[in-house]
Amino acid sequence: MRLGVVGMMPPDFRAINSEHLAGVRALGLSGVGFHAPGRKLFDVTSQECRQVRGVFASAGMELVQFGIGYGECLFAPDPAARAEIVGVIGRGIEVAAELGAQVCLIRTGSLNLKGSYAPVAENHTRQSWQRLIETLRRIADKAEQVGQTVVIETHLLTILDSPEANRDAIAEVGSARLRVVMDYVNHFPSVQHVFHSTDRLNHIFDLMGPIAGVGHCKDIRFGDGLVLHIDEAIPGEGLLDLPTALRRWQALYPNGYMLLEHLPNEQYPQAAANTLRIAAEAGVEVH
Repeated sequence: MRLGVVGMMPPDFRAINSEHLAGVRALGLSGVGFHAPGRKLFDVTSQECRQVRGVFASAGMELVQFGIGYGECLFAPDPAARAEIVGVIGRGIEVAAELGAQVCLIRTGSLNLKGSYAPVAENHTRQSWQRLIETLRRIADKAEQVGQTVVIETHLLTILDSPEANRDAIAEVGSARLRVVMDYVNHFPSVQHVFHSTDRLNHIFDLMGPIAGVGHCKDIRFGDGLVLHIDEAIPGEGLLDLPTALRRWQALYPNGYMLLEHLPNEQYPQAAANTLRIAAEAGVEVH
């Protein structure tokens, strides 16, 4: 398998230079991911994309994941709102392709106006599901047109709230260019699932592994308080059976990337070192 990071880059990806990439390479990583505000992508030129692509090529690094930033819901009841965000995502797919990104990341959003990962019962109606599939099909059409793989970031608080829902959505859209993110920590719904993480990981990989386009490597810990808080943790500093996760990923995608993410830059050296150690102990080659 291969290992990279989402982070350690300047806010505007057009400012990435060889020093930024050398800092990632020094951690034993070979790939990078970053995000960009969706509506600002209409100002990005082909020349700027070629320049960034050249910086990566000169450094011998790979642009793994290009994320499109937006707050809209892909299954909003208003057809005009859905059409607008499909246009924004379409432009993001074009930029991802020009940059040479392996995958372009999107999210489903939520009918809860508090945010894309804020739950609400209306996310889980049959009508919402049908609108989501229609929108994803339009996104897949664009992805197929430009030859760019798109991955959906899913979570138990969203409409794609389980490995089963992930599997069903990808099957219904039926496009080889539409995949999901193997972000396994997003699908641990209970204390017992965490305590028995090997079983849960195997279930997640059984259903989501064949339809994954990229992986996110994290761990889980319990937060404080009298209600359930399942929080992300630096790999190796939580409760999950990470050797199983890495072995399952390696078996499916020996050249596929898992990406470290959601950490301040100063914590990525420890995250990288922990993950490389766990992989070596598990017999997983990171190259």
